[in-house]
Amino acid sequence: MSLAARVRAQAKINLILRVLAREESGFHSIETVFLRLDLSDDIVVRIVSGRSLDCSGPALPSGGLGPVESNLAYRAADEYARATGWPVGFAIEIEKHIPIGGGLGGGSADAGAVLRALDALSPNPLGPRLVELAAGLGADVPFMSIDRPMSLGWGRGERLYPLRPLDPRPILLAVPDFAIATGDAYAWLAASRGQYAPVGAVLAADALATWEEVAREATNDFEAVVARRHPVVAELTDRFRSMDALVALLSGSGSTVFGVFDQNPDDSEMRKVAGVRTIVSKTSDRVTRVERVE
Repeated sequence: MSLAARVRAQAKINLILRVLAREESGFHSIETVFLRLDLSDDIVVRIVSGRSLDCSGPALPSGGLGPVESNLAYRAADEYARATGWPVGFAIEIEKHIPIGGGLGGGSADAGAVLRALDALSPNPLGPRLVELAAGLGADVPFMSIDRPMSLGWGRGERLYPLRPLDPRPILLAVPDFAIATGDAYAWLAASRGQYAPVGAVLAADALATWEEVAREATNDFEAVVARRHPVVAELTDRFRSMDALVALLSGSGSTVFGVFDQNPDDSEMRKVAGVRTIVSKTSDRVTRVERVE
């Protein structure tokens, strides 16, 4: 009987997202605060003789997710095998619930979950070194590969300082009917800045201990440039603020806009916006464990 593990790949939001100077490599450094949500994809990883990836679920686009070899979860398993020499084969099953291309880290969450599942099954787990492997897959993947629900992140997301998680709060996600390519968002931001390269700020962990403190610091450098091209983003953030959201921001590079609330929000106002659907979830104070299954 094959080894197998099941894990929830939790979505994330960025409570702070600052984009700094572009490095010689072409990548930008960032400063961010990651926070996981209860919203998640369901992942099963099996150790088998061949290699496969099957995707299903309500958030799966009608055209699928493209070539299997380009899928971030598949690439994560392939990189793990290359780095460790194990496993020779794997079968990954993903049930998608996180919107695609919405800035909620769905692909990165799947990749991080696959890495965690493989490490739980491995005869020689990488442990803390898993973050180093994750760093080559994308800026969100290192955070998604650790078992902490909230972290400061620097560099390309590979430098992480886990934080004491905030108390869970209801969150309302407003998801427009279009996606934002991360590369486009970076290009728009670079064009708006010209030669200006912002200097990093020092994010102090003790200044991020409560929702009220986070609300004072919350910002997303992508929000203005994305809203300039997609005015619905500004409309959604304005509606969230009129609903007294503790924090209302674009998530990642978009297109999802989120509002964090003290009490369960009424999403009727958001549902009035054409081309927008809503998802009600909660921020999370824990990361679900990997479970071995038969």
